[in-house]
Amino acid sequence: MHVATTEPIPTPHPLSDRSPLTVALLGAGGHGRSHLRVIADLSTAREGRPALVELVAVADPAPPATITETLSADRVYASAADLFAAHSPDITIICTPINTHLELAELAFAHGSHVFLEKPTTPSLATFERLLAAAERSGLACQVGFQSLGSHALTRVRELVTSGELGTVRGIGAVGTWTRDEVYWARARWAGRRTLDGVPVVDGVVTNPLAHAVATALAVDGSTLAGDVTEVTTDLYRGNRIEADDTSSVRIRTRTGTVIALGLTLCAPVQTAPRIVVHGSAASATLFYTTDTVQIRRGAEVTTEQHGRTGLLANLVDHIRDGAALLCPVQGTGAFMRVLDAVRAAPDPAEISPEHLTTVLPGAAGHPAEPAAPAPPATTVAPPVSPHIVVADVEHWCEQVAEHLETFTTLGAPWTVPSPEGPHRKLATARVAGVEVARLVDGSGSRPSDSPRPHLHPVRTLAGVTVTDARPADHTWHAGAGIGVQDVDGNNLWGGRTYVRDHGYLWRDDHGSIRHDRTLTQDAEHVTDALTWLAHDGSALLTERRTTRWWQLDEAAWALETSSTLTAAAERDVVLGSPGSNGRPGGGYGGFFWRVAPCSQIDVWSPDRVGEDAVHGSLAPWVAWQATATPSGDGGDGGDAGDAGVGGGAPFTLVFAAGDAPTAADPWVVRAASYPGVGSAIAWERQTVLAPGAPQTRTVRVAVADGRLSRPRVEHLGAALAWNEVPRLR
Repeated sequence: MHVATTEPIPTPHPLSDRSPLTVALLGAGGHGRSHLRVIADLSTAREGRPALVELVAVADPAPPATITETLSADRVYASAADLFAAHSPDITIICTPINTHLELAELAFAHGSHVFLEKPTTPSLATFERLLAAAERSGLACQVGFQSLGSHALTRVRELVTSGELGTVRGIGAVGTWTRDEVYWARARWAGRRTLDGVPVVDGVVTNPLAHAVATALAVDGSTLAGDVTEVTTDLYRGNRIEADDTSSVRIRTRTGTVIALGLTLCAPVQTAPRIVVHGSAASATLFYTTDTVQIRRGAEVTTEQHGRTGLLANLVDHIRDGAALLCPVQGTGAFMRVLDAVRAAPDPAEISPEHLTTVLPGAAGHPAEPAAPAPPATTVAPPVSPHIVVADVEHWCEQVAEHLETFTTLGAPWTVPSPEGPHRKLATARVAGVEVARLVDGSGSRPSDSPRPHLHPVRTLAGVTVTDARPADHTWHAGAGIGVQDVDGNNLWGGRTYVRDHGYLWRDDHGSIRHDRTLTQDAEHVTDALTWLAHDGSALLTERRTTRWWQLDEAAWALETSSTLTAAAERDVVLGSPGSNGRPGGGYGGFFWRVAPCSQIDVWSPDRVGEDAVHGSLAPWVAWQATATPSGDGGDGGDAGDAGVGGGAPFTLVFAAGDAPTAADPWVVRAASYPGVGSAIAWERQTVLAPGAPQTRTVRVAVADGRLSRPRVEHLGAALAWNEVPRLR
């Protein structure tokens, strides 16, 4: 949780010198006043504790009038350069606009000063990396002002997680419902801006007012370094007339596989104490990080604990003098910076439609002069002095984000603006005998870690029974019927964890995607699309020409064909691999794959084999799947719940056939006991190499039928759809 520097920072004070360390403050107005209060406290000798610091200078172009109560006028400077020309402080506190942090920190390091840097650290990942390099070159300490990371309550929650007392952690949620009025957004030129004078500022709810929620949730997971974050999904909105976000949800996946979801707003009716919720199988723990309170819930029993905290300036003093571990060293904000940078790079926040907004005046009904007290109480906040915007039911939706670990948009918050076609763009609709039997979508609504790619979902029988599933809870990267490969020159275009030889499945930041470029031809019975397979860095790996066809077989069945031709995008070999080719026995999945809808009473067979274990990994002209559909509880990701179709308790039959010679040489992948799915393996035990100018084609045909067809009928369909010169079975 707390990341310490590996070596004590060299200090100008030998251990025998216990005189106060000198401190300079850059930025004395606004939040700088809180630093003045902390400095005043640490400057006062108390029983059992000597004075730790001494304020020697302040730099501020417009210092508050009260600063003269602390310092004489000759120690107040208009700029940092003027201050450093006259002083060499041991510690420099930087409490200035975020876009000035790097420059001022570099200036302080150049004058031999340790740095206490107010959060957020810097306005981009690039400037953060420059700051890291400057700190390392200087050999001086840099502590960042995420005060919650000094909370002993955070340490307690982290212990509950690591000890297993909460059971298996299914995720971490965060709720932040604050109020900010018009005066707040007018406080400075940079307030509520994404950029200022062409420079990133990123002053939104996620990255500044409620940045502590992000940093604290990451610390609870033990994920504080930049490399600890593998995925960030942003969902940014604004109710105020600002550039930045004021009502947002963020979904993070860390290297440990933990999902962290935060629902944050500055448009709540009243301000409440922000909290981090750890969802465990045995118990849950809630950390109120502004009050250092922990609530542990075991069933109906709730235990409340009150803890203290260590101030970060005092901790920095201890670090300089005695080598104590820093509670929030600059490198320990790397994970937070990955989130900030994702917000910076995201599209501009969507404007919330006026019908979901209310403007509340100070003291008006529904807007008490003092905020309502949560349980436990929040820290005292000043009542609004000017009108402020309230988003309808925003507290409820922030709670839903933290509970379900999804974004506002995924959960369907009313102010979100989903596509009329659902989360993906629809490419084509297949109709047979006047019935919509399949929908082809581009996959653009999938998470990055699910390797977005075009797929068919929902696919239905002629009677309306849904026979595909998408984004199931056990494997959210399974997407209806489509094509994906887990290892394409080291890039995961299947989704989920990557199988690494001698290490097993690992969450890695290696996910690519398959992009729909254009539709080449389309009519009532087929569609042909041009696709590009993209690496994690966005470079082109493969080009694909994919044709999808559909036609009626009889009154109870229709056929679907997917034919894919892959070509290396550059003048070099492209290698396709799988967990099987990378060392996992029986794990050769990759290529065409059909995630079957939830079902029971499953029977699987091929012409000479029966059962999952026997058919899995075998060669056969066709494979039959019969089962009874069971309700899934939702409609997958193909659209709203109505897209789930019918079929709870309805039997269906699928017959998968190899449609050409290369596909007939690929083993079948069959899963029934762990989850329902059938695929054709393009790299079962050995890699498949695509040489430049040598495209490869795979064709799979599927019969989709209502009811449990007779064995003779299944054999007839299989023979009709399979390549007519398939080799004998092994």
